[in-house]
Amino acid sequence: MFLAVITSATEVGNTRPSSPTPEFVCQIHDVGFYCLTSSLWDDLSLNSDTLSTPGLADHNEMFTRDYNGSGSATPAPEHPCQPLRKLISTGTFYYASDPQWDISSRLQRRLARTEPWDLSTFDDRFVWNEYIVKSLLDFRERLDPHERADLDKCQFIILAIQGFVGVCTLALPAPPTNGTPTVATLSLISRLGWKRAGTRFNTRGVDDDGNCANFVETETLFSTDQHCYSYVQVFTFRIAVPSTVFWEQQGLQTFGQRIQITRPQASQPAFDRHFASLVEEYGAVHAINLLGTKENEAALTAAYTRHIKSAQHVLGDAIGLTNFDFHAAVRFGGHESVFREIRRLDSVTDNLDKFGFTMADAGTNEIITEQKGVFRTNCLDCLDRTNFVQDILSRTALEQYLMHIRREWVHSGSLWSNHGELWAENGDALSRIYAGTGALNTSFTRSGKRTLAGVLSDATKSVSRAYINNFQDKGKQAAIDMFVVRNPWQYLSGKALNLRNLKGNLSTQRQVTIFDPIHDSVRAALENRLSEYSTTKPCTIFAGTWNLNGRPPSSESLLPWVFPRPNTPEPDLFAIGFQEIVPLTAQQIVQTDPEKKRVWEAKIIDTLERRPKKQSTYVLLRSHQLVGTALLVFVKKELTAVIRNVEAASHKTGLRGMSGNKGAVGIRLDYHDTSFCFLTAHFAAGHANVAERNADYRTIVNGLHFLKGKTIDCHQNIIWLADTNYRIDLDNDRVRTLALMDDFDALLAADQLKRAMDEREVFEGYQEGPLLFRPTYKYDLGTDNYDTSEKMRIPAWTDRILFKGQSLDLAVYSRAELKGSDHRPVFAIFRAEVRIIDHAKRAALSKLLLESVTSTAPGEKLDEKLAGLTFVQEEPDLPPPSSEDYAWWDDPEHPNGIVVPLASRNGPHSRSSNPFDADSSSGSSISSSPSSSEEELYHALQAPLSPVPPTVTRRPPPPPPPRSSKTASESDSHHSIDKE
Repeated sequence: MFLAVITSATEVGNTRPSSPTPEFVCQIHDVGFYCLTSSLWDDLSLNSDTLSTPGLADHNEMFTRDYNGSGSATPAPEHPCQPLRKLISTGTFYYASDPQWDISSRLQRRLARTEPWDLSTFDDRFVWNEYIVKSLLDFRERLDPHERADLDKCQFIILAIQGFVGVCTLALPAPPTNGTPTVATLSLISRLGWKRAGTRFNTRGVDDDGNCANFVETETLFSTDQHCYSYVQVFTFRIAVPSTVFWEQQGLQTFGQRIQITRPQASQPAFDRHFASLVEEYGAVHAINLLGTKENEAALTAAYTRHIKSAQHVLGDAIGLTNFDFHAAVRFGGHESVFREIRRLDSVTDNLDKFGFTMADAGTNEIITEQKGVFRTNCLDCLDRTNFVQDILSRTALEQYLMHIRREWVHSGSLWSNHGELWAENGDALSRIYAGTGALNTSFTRSGKRTLAGVLSDATKSVSRAYINNFQDKGKQAAIDMFVVRNPWQYLSGKALNLRNLKGNLSTQRQVTIFDPIHDSVRAALENRLSEYSTTKPCTIFAGTWNLNGRPPSSESLLPWVFPRPNTPEPDLFAIGFQEIVPLTAQQIVQTDPEKKRVWEAKIIDTLERRPKKQSTYVLLRSHQLVGTALLVFVKKELTAVIRNVEAASHKTGLRGMSGNKGAVGIRLDYHDTSFCFLTAHFAAGHANVAERNADYRTIVNGLHFLKGKTIDCHQNIIWLADTNYRIDLDNDRVRTLALMDDFDALLAADQLKRAMDEREVFEGYQEGPLLFRPTYKYDLGTDNYDTSEKMRIPAWTDRILFKGQSLDLAVYSRAELKGSDHRPVFAIFRAEVRIIDHAKRAALSKLLLESVTSTAPGEKLDEKLAGLTFVQEEPDLPPPSSEDYAWWDDPEHPNGIVVPLASRNGPHSRSSNPFDADSSSGSSISSSPSSSEEELYHALQAPLSPVPPTVTRRPPPPPPPRSSKTASESDSHHSIDKE
């Protein structure tokens, strides 16, 4: 287990000086690894003489000596983290030197967040150390606010991105009113995704989840004292078009790369997933394909165009394609013609106007305009053509912005000179990450001219790439795989990087657990003494589900469904789920009409208002829709003040997760201090598709997340109200006969859902009320007759309500006889206990418990006290070891070798994951003392419960790397970091 520490970094600059909080970025140049579990590596230094100079020198040479088999016959032993150190120390990793901003998220996404800044909120597509940082963030979440602020201040947890960050400051002509120049900041941030990272000829195409090789999001920022502008583009800088197709290049590659599409019939699902994720994240997506007419490129263009057309059947006009033969344009008119022709393309100009840009007020961070789509630029190899065209698009969008705020700035030579320089440096930096050399065509990007020196430079780079990519990249790819995919070691995070297999993709990996004995013990004691600082009150919850078959409300009253028991207390909360609230047509799947949901919301509100013996007024708390699936939550008006943290989320399961015709919608909330999660879902149809329905359930449980990573299972009370589509495995006539006879036991014995639950395939841990009503599907519309159409569907209990939670008590479970659909609505009424915590008393008790743990008697050491608390003897002494003459089980206590296991001896899994947690039955001093008498609580309440968090100041980055070898004093300073 190693501790990774940033030992050298330089400050790039403040990307948005006008922001209320600074947004400084630091570039990492060197990282030290210090073993926490062994002294074996203490004397084996991580050599620094092979490190590149920051930012500019090509760095693939660093991977040559260790992997290409050349060099001395007896190589010196290498530190196990040396490949990782080489990779991270190439100047391509960056972090936010100020803890109050998120470098991984684009400006529009950051400003759209309504919650205050929190370190645990970031874009996990671009944070390379996200996997192991999660354990640290979980530890951080358990701390008190002032402790959390202290931890953030010292920046022990750092989120690192890979890519490029460039910042330049310039003076622009001032308005005529005062004549003072306007100081503007132009920044460029490229964020490289980690999910399919690798070198040029080693990681290609797309995976089955739609993750493309080396996906990059590039953001141009322009900031003044009045406004801040942001414009985002995306691309994959290795073979960007085929990155959405399964393909590879085999054998030695020189200048004419041979391409093989390996799964021509299997690329479409992955392609669709990739573009669906882009549409979900950015809005509309327009691809600019820069491939030419050569044989290899023409084949890929044809496949790409075919996939785009197919995906448009699902995504509609949200995606589009423009084909532009970059090389042909250069041959006929030079690079200058590309600049002119790209800006003349109707499809490009139209989408530039349609997508717009993000503009925010510099002082308040209020978003004025939002970017509604992105360009996805594609070429064949590297990013030479891609970077060139993205520079053009970035400039064109920035010109549009300037035409709105200050026209004369459009003609500023210094602005466009800096803009071109940033894009040239961006191309060089990203190209070095995977190709080993700077990008081609950057001489034109910088100066706007194609020179002889630029041509010779590009030729040199091409030759270098051919050698590096074929003979050196294998070692570099191994380092990347160790970093993000296949690293068998475990690393514990230190300041900055926290490098143990950052992504955790191996089934054999174990996440590092951050052990916090003091706070864990206090928290466990607080749970045991919950009744001392909390009370409960009863509440009533109505849950209902109805498949509407795409039909609007009729004149039929909904009272028999939403108020089925007139003499019972009115529910505090209604959770109503609909399926097929709209017809599941292709048009609705692509662009769902929300009007039907609003009509049903109005119908339910009208029913609640017109009910007899009305005692309370209900309001719509939250609603959410996924195509035909919708969930509505209504509460009593007087309860809105005690219901907090209301969030909605959805997850698609149709067409392998790309279509919302099937899926789930969830709404979660905290009622006082008790959490509830309501879910409505529509599973796969078809009598025999049990496995598909089981898969839908697992997909929803694993994929539906609320804010800050909250999952379904993290809630105290969960209620599913869904059209599960599970059927009855009996012949049609038999089911109809048993249903008419009300022989529900015989039907239930053949129910697919019951069998799946018994086999623990789905809904493990959930309960369902007794099915004492007839199957709810499928009826002839407006009648009590089961389906008499040509298909003659077998009746089934497709509509179900299942629940999990210790405080939920099912009072009623039945169906309503409404005939406005081919399903009958189902409802359940729950009685629940809602807990109300007195947070002042809880804080006071927590303070007393903490003092009890951390205080010591005269002469007692805290470490010894904690050790005594931790290692309580939980099992009796083990017998002596066996020998040739004696076996411990061959004695009167174990006749004939029969061993009766002790109830307390269940193996290591019976132990608490936290050895500092003591069982309440053991008389732990934490859980039983000190007594929280009213007098003690009174005195504790007089003291401040939480100190004011200290002011967060910006810490300087570690010193930059020296130009010469490290001195003895520097070695000593790094050794002190190891001791710390």
